[in-house]
Amino acid sequence: MSTTPSNGHAMEMPNVVAWSPGMPPPDDPNVVATGVSASASADDNAPFSPLQTRSHQMFPRLTDAEIERMSRFGTTARWRAGEWLFRMGEVGRGMVVILSGLVRVTRRDALGGNHLIVEHGAGHFLAEVAQLSGKPCLVDGIAVEDVEGIVVPPERLRALLVAEAELGERIMRALILRRVGLIEKGSGPVLLGQSDDGRLVSLQGFLRRNGYPHTVIDACSDPDAIALLERISASTADFPLVICPDGTVLRAPDENQLATQLGWLPEFDPAHVYDVAIVGAGPAGLATAVYAASEGLSVAVFDCRAPGGQAGASARIENYLGFPTGISGQALAGRAFVQAQKFGAHIAIPTRIKALHCGSSPIQIELENGARVTTQTVVIASGAAYRRPAIDGLERYEGHGTYYWASPVEAKLCKNAEVVLVGGGNSAGQAAVYLASHAKHVHVLIRGSGLAASMSHYLVERIGSLPNVTVRTHTEIVSLTGDDRALTAVQCKTPDGPLTLESRHLFLFTGANPNTDWLRDCSVSVDGKGFVLTGPEAHDGRTQGVMGLETSVPGVFAIGDVRSTSTKRVAAAVGEGAAVVAQIHGLLAQRQALSVAGT
Repeated sequence: MSTTPSNGHAMEMPNVVAWSPGMPPPDDPNVVATGVSASASADDNAPFSPLQTRSHQMFPRLTDAEIERMSRFGTTARWRAGEWLFRMGEVGRGMVVILSGLVRVTRRDALGGNHLIVEHGAGHFLAEVAQLSGKPCLVDGIAVEDVEGIVVPPERLRALLVAEAELGERIMRALILRRVGLIEKGSGPVLLGQSDDGRLVSLQGFLRRNGYPHTVIDACSDPDAIALLERISASTADFPLVICPDGTVLRAPDENQLATQLGWLPEFDPAHVYDVAIVGAGPAGLATAVYAASEGLSVAVFDCRAPGGQAGASARIENYLGFPTGISGQALAGRAFVQAQKFGAHIAIPTRIKALHCGSSPIQIELENGARVTTQTVVIASGAAYRRPAIDGLERYEGHGTYYWASPVEAKLCKNAEVVLVGGGNSAGQAAVYLASHAKHVHVLIRGSGLAASMSHYLVERIGSLPNVTVRTHTEIVSLTGDDRALTAVQCKTPDGPLTLESRHLFLFTGANPNTDWLRDCSVSVDGKGFVLTGPEAHDGRTQGVMGLETSVPGVFAIGDVRSTSTKRVAAAVGEGAAVVAQIHGLLAQRQALSVAGT
């Protein structure tokens, strides 16, 4: 059976390596050789991958002195030959440092296959990124012979990474590259359906943006798909299907059902009171999480879909400080996501917030499932969602040819096709440039007279140099037409009269509305467009005793795109994330002083 791993390339293609949120790409100059002897990959028949030259980084051998330094973070355990150290789908115990014996690490796929990854002996350690936060394991580990090792649980692993900086850097690099390897091999659940089905595209994008290994099978082009459907007693009416490694079959699941089955969703201790709860895991929220957690605050982070927010959908950000060659929004957000976990932030994705209850102290956040999380302060970093314009037929074709972001999943669908893109901001420009490398032609539609008024100069120049991109000014979409399954044409109005663009792919980047519905039960002040007011604007112009990022409700702050008058740039959002932590420290210190004075 020809399957497609989560990078969107066929398994048999050479020289292909996938990477995901937080994972450095193969040519990342930050991933350097360590000079440590390597344990070679056991899969000698696999196609060449640049990761093969980094096996010494993926599987470093620890010295006796390093193991001695690590031993204070864990406890000794023993396993007899044939015993499982960990199983795929079960909550991991953390990292295991092998003192003696041999452990075989394998991965199961949802098609019944079992694949050898590596065999580890004394001096090696067993873990990947999931063990930073105690998430379910993505591989199996069995003792080939009697094994003795040191078990370092997730909270102690995070402490080790911080306390032992040089050693921690090598361990973190290995954890990240191991996840890259699992993604490259197409481990994890199998998604089966029609490649242009909006629900399949959504699930595929959901797993990709969360850096979770998976494989996609196109039921229309794969000759073995029918046999697979018969084996699991399913039909096309069940599409998209998700076949999990433990054999569980999910029929047309939504993102939350899939996340629940994969063990992503954490449980919250109702007795615990966080120092800060952050709603939104875009650049602003993740920056807050990193700075707050690294400074010892107890942090919870919530997001309804994936790290990165709108920025996570940007194909390439070229004006972010420190990345002269550019970086994708997903990679930038993913690195911050791993960084926040390293410092101990409790991250719940995907988790929807139902309401904010700020009438009492401490504040409570109510989750969609009814559970409540208690916190001293709240940071509103929920961002904004692309606005759905009033276009006749849009609702009919949402998920069937219309998109609000441009990731590799969508780009693959647009290969050698005509594409229509609406919008004149930086996100639209980045998407147009990215899609132009895949599509036959990209038609950029804007209402104004040009791109310069709303788009960075470098993007305007880049778009102007692309021969397969046409910018159509003073142009608006009137309606969409198509067949029963998908969009086929876009009807427009222009100063010269009606215009029909035949296309099965429409990308919409048409402004944004703030994600503030969950604030309806709290008296947080907003402006006329629904964006959250902060500082003097939230306090009738008063400046004395008012913190710049605090809302009209004490202890509730707002940062990033959701904040009124904010600069809609990634760097500005990250800066506000750092600034708000300083203001939270000030508020908590004030409260502590008042509490002491009151006693």
